[in-house]
Amino acid sequence: MSSVRRTRAVNRVASTVIPAILLGCIGFATYVVSKRICVDWFLNTRGQTTTAVVLLVFHFVVLAIELAAYARLVVTILFDPGLLPRGEKYSESTKEGRQLSGTGPDGNDLEGRRYDDIEAGHSRDVDPNSPGLERFYSKDVFICENDGLPRWCSSCKNWKPDRTHHSSDINRCVRKMDHFCPWVGGIISETSFKFFVQFVFYNTLYCIICLVASALCLHDQQATHHNDGVTIAIIAMAAFFGLFTFGMTTVSLQYIILNLTNVEIIRQKSMVHQLAIRVPQHTEPTPYVHIVTYPLPEPGNEGPASGPLVGHDDPLSARDQLATRKFAVVRTQLGENPWDLGPYDNWKSVMGTNILDWLLPINMSPCVYEENNESFYRMGSLHGELRARYSLPPVGEGHRTPGFEPRGR
Repeated sequence: MSSVRRTRAVNRVASTVIPAILLGCIGFATYVVSKRICVDWFLNTRGQTTTAVVLLVFHFVVLAIELAAYARLVVTILFDPGLLPRGEKYSESTKEGRQLSGTGPDGNDLEGRRYDDIEAGHSRDVDPNSPGLERFYSKDVFICENDGLPRWCSSCKNWKPDRTHHSSDINRCVRKMDHFCPWVGGIISETSFKFFVQFVFYNTLYCIICLVASALCLHDQQATHHNDGVTIAIIAMAAFFGLFTFGMTTVSLQYIILNLTNVEIIRQKSMVHQLAIRVPQHTEPTPYVHIVTYPLPEPGNEGPASGPLVGHDDPLSARDQLATRKFAVVRTQLGENPWDLGPYDNWKSVMGTNILDWLLPINMSPCVYEENNESFYRMGSLHGELRARYSLPPVGEGHRTPGFEPRGR
């Protein structure tokens, strides 16, 4: 069995067992804190009504929001996981093991490899009218390869929009993939990351409340020479899960502020992005800028070496001239993030625009709906800086009518 298949098998088992263990621990903690600590000890035994009521209120309010966030997270992963549809040429009956396992001939994850390094039969679509290609060149900027074409997933047989990564855990391309979470049995992506952050945050608060209630109870019991092993067990559980989820909350908040995913953070120190930026039709290539023209030419009708241009002997109609677009292919510097909008705007793009959105698991992240006529996701000031850095002329005012293009899921 390959390492990828073993990982998938382990993830399937973990996805079944871990949620059950998690809910069991929450149920046990709820019973001990509410019944044995608050009601039996503080209220009935010690007569400390105020302490019991305050702990019960905080306990059940945080528990309710935590369970709501968890339910919203699970439902989103089940019914709207942020997967990119497979291409028209994908076949479920493909026999190659590496095609099904999401790995290349050397066992490496296809996500980490360039399309031109993959053997024949697994390369990108060479059809100039490839389905889905128009979605890219109808925008003003998108992430591309050296030749100006979008990134290609040879496993899903599809062009990959910006910030889309292929997961070997589920053998699918995922938009803004963050990580595989055994707690919920699925991939955390653009549709679910907000609810994941809310869940781990409220789980941390819940553990703090359980820890405080148990510590107060244990201190009170020791004063009366009455030790309860169950109370000590809750302290140990709350400390363990609290530290774990606090760490996850802290890391997740850092990702939000930087507008990066776990996958992007791992690659950031060694990653440069290549962007295809729309330029006027008269723009010519330079030693530092490659030019590509869309729509791509039909086979045998390629233009000069500057890129796949439409042949000069085949005059364009007025309609075709309007559809023709030129893009300059440029590179960012190491570690630059094209989607960095600034800390506050980064926060709003994931968590929402108001406090209720931040605190309650109701609405989707705004970034789910950020695709518009300009780009797949909102880009920060780096887009303009790259134009200035490479002396790219502006396309002209009024060539676009900004607007959202809701993704079909």
